[in-house]
Amino acid sequence: MKKLTALALVMMMQGVFCQSALAQQENRAMVPLPSVDDFTRGNDGWAFALGAGIEYETAYEGSDEFGFEVQPAGAIQWRSGDNIFYFAGEALGWRGLRAETWLLEALIGFDEGREENDSDDGRLDGLGDTEEGFELVLQARRAFSDDWRYWLVSRLVAGDNGNLGLFGVGRRFGDKTDGSGSEINLVAVFHDSKYANTGFGITAQQSLASGLNETRLSGGLRSVGVDYNYRHNINENWQIFAEALYEHFSSEVRSSPIARSNYEAEIGIGFIYIF
Repeated sequence: MKKLTALALVMMMQGVFCQSALAQQENRAMVPLPSVDDFTRGNDGWAFALGAGIEYETAYEGSDEFGFEVQPAGAIQWRSGDNIFYFAGEALGWRGLRAETWLLEALIGFDEGREENDSDDGRLDGLGDTEEGFELVLQARRAFSDDWRYWLVSRLVAGDNGNLGLFGVGRRFGDKTDGSGSEINLVAVFHDSKYANTGFGITAQQSLASGLNETRLSGGLRSVGVDYNYRHNINENWQIFAEALYEHFSSEVRSSPIARSNYEAEIGIGFIYIF
């Protein structure tokens, strides 16, 4: 009788573990990275997710003012094999997995620019608003193995306000393949002179209007930074996500009167419902 009971328990435990493994396999994300939204549960076809988050962040790049801001979250996605096309917020894009270790991505996004009233303390008075516009973003990640434990990342942002490049390394924590867990990235960011002066330059006209010294920046190193992403599946439909970012500006950027702080930082948390 005891042997039969033990055998029954073993078979029951095996069934539970097999069901858990099958469920995780069914929910397998295209790449198991918390920073890469994948609401398809491993299936081809449409996927919909909607949510919101709250961020505590600097008022504008280089600001020493902080505040809370509510941001929408989620996306509309369509998956076909190792390709996902998506619309998320102000971005329309595609990402694809190649050879299990290459993640390629291309998107068109919208840059909202900067407004004088972004500073409650009047730090931007006289500088006017920077132009809004569309940006093309190209990104590639190369994993060292198909479990995506470590990877290299590169990103190019090109638009009317100049060009920006990012290069870095990342590491994933946790063993789940459904996109939950956490990851950290260490990056170096470079910009050309047009991008640098859009954010931190001061023309002669702006100098007269604002009282700040005329400033002209060259291209080169913009900053070094670190960002952390976390994602957890509460149940089949609900996710909680969080992100923290710190960017330390280069000495040239810090010399601009617009840079009231040596760094930019933000932290955020939110919830997403997957339909």
